[in-house]
Amino acid sequence: MRTAQANRFGRFGAAVLSMTLAACAQTPPAPSVAAEPSPQPAKLTAARTETPSPRASAEESLQGDKPPEWQPTRWLNSPPLRLAELRGKVVLVRWWTAGCPFCSASAPALRRFHAEYGPKGLVVVGMYHHKDEGAFEPRVYEDTAKRYGFTFPLAFDPEWRTLKSWLHGVDTGWTSVTFVLDKEGTVRHVHPGGQYVEGDPAHAKLRTVVEQLLAENDRR
Repeated sequence: MRTAQANRFGRFGAAVLSMTLAACAQTPPAPSVAAEPSPQPAKLTAARTETPSPRASAEESLQGDKPPEWQPTRWLNSPPLRLAELRGKVVLVRWWTAGCPFCSASAPALRRFHAEYGPKGLVVVGMYHHKDEGAFEPRVYEDTAKRYGFTFPLAFDPEWRTLKSWLHGVDTGWTSVTFVLDKEGTVRHVHPGGQYVEGDPAHAKLRTVVEQLLAENDRR
């Protein structure tokens, strides 16, 4: 009796083992693309690390342009200027507005550039671009200019017309952009926006570019 039961259990165990081995021996289904997600993020991360930032690419793409004539109104500290009339000068154009901490932080640098390099041939121009939801108020524009201590030429850029035409679709991530033009009216440097203060790399780069262009201007 025990021998018969043992034989039956032995045959049952053998059958189970045989089925298990057969199942393990089956070829697994080919993994789908979704089944292997781990390599993809790694590749994307590496690409982001190696690719230049969009901001850096935007700056570089604007260099070498000859921007069109600007279209501002409401000039302060100067009679209306035309860009074409400034050929032979190095021109630094900064967009700024009221209530902008980056603009107020950069104001001392702009005042210093005007005071130090203006007599040497640099023209600093501040373009006011209205960003509030309410209507443009000339008094806010004028009061902010006084508060920032701007004595160089200023103008109002209605509907950001000049800014848009100079960027021609390029997005630097900011609207408080700075362009530096050489004596031929060619863009030689672009600060994408935000602030620059004395002692930081962005300020040092601007100073270097201005000095180089002024020296180049002298040589010619």
